[in-house]
Amino acid sequence: MDRVAGERRRRRPTKSGGVLSEDAIVECAVRLIGHHGHEALTVRRLGAALGCDPTAIYRYFRGTDDLLLAIADFLIGETLVGYRPGPDWSASLRDLGLRVRDGYLRHPRVAAVAASRVTRRHNEFRAVEIGVSLLLSAGFPPADAVRYYQAFIDTVLAHAALEASFAALAPEVRAADDRSWAETYNSLPEGDYPGISIVRRHLPEGMSGSAFEDVLDMLLESLARRV
Repeated sequence: MDRVAGERRRRRPTKSGGVLSEDAIVECAVRLIGHHGHEALTVRRLGAALGCDPTAIYRYFRGTDDLLLAIADFLIGETLVGYRPGPDWSASLRDLGLRVRDGYLRHPRVAAVAASRVTRRHNEFRAVEIGVSLLLSAGFPPADAVRYYQAFIDTVLAHAALEASFAALAPEVRAADDRSWAETYNSLPEGDYPGISIVRRHLPEGMSGSAFEDVLDMLLESLARRV
């Protein structure tokens, strides 16, 4: 009887003829945020987009914050699709970090609201299990494995979210920011900014690209020296 009730909770018909479920709600919420930003995530707008009474969403989620946790877990789940750790713990962590960055860039507006949350859900459990297991396999004792996993994932999430927030800006805003390294910085007086004057010709290329892989490699090299 409980199983049948659970199935009814997971899949319910909507007014538009679709099927309402936790996955359908999360996917619709991701699209809403992607098009309009996280301010668009209201039960009323979600109900309209799904073709259901807004109150039906409360059968699946306690509120929008509960839904945000599910959205954050959805991003983690996308990251893990097809991922298999290999025998090299450092290479496996690097691959995981790049996958997180790619997922955030696919959903830049969603990343802004997901990076800081602890989802307490299945995909997050899987990611933590993978991360700490890789560090344990490297030879770190349990306390250090936890400590360095936090350092790894916080660094990855922070830089991925920063890159995603830039990607979410309007194209003309991104272009203006990139041009400033060649235009504005090139006009600064040498007497006031001697360091900048020495490196100014390197700024356009060095500052307008992504530092993600450099940061990730420096972190993993540091961990390798601590084993």
